[in-house]
Amino acid sequence: MSGVWVGLAALIPSIGVGLLFWYVIRALVNADRAERRAQAQLDAQSRRAETPDGD
Repeated sequence: MSGVWVGLAALIPSIGVGLLFWYVIRALVNADRAERRAQAQLDAQSRRAETPDGD
């Protein structure tokens, strides 16, 4: 049984680093998504402002 605990103790740091990596990448992807959404809204507002009301 001692070998199981040693093996598990060896895997815990790798699992922790993997979870940290996943969290950081997820945060970056969500931030990029929000930035693209905001940029699209600004572009749409800009196009509406440039379009004459008569058309």
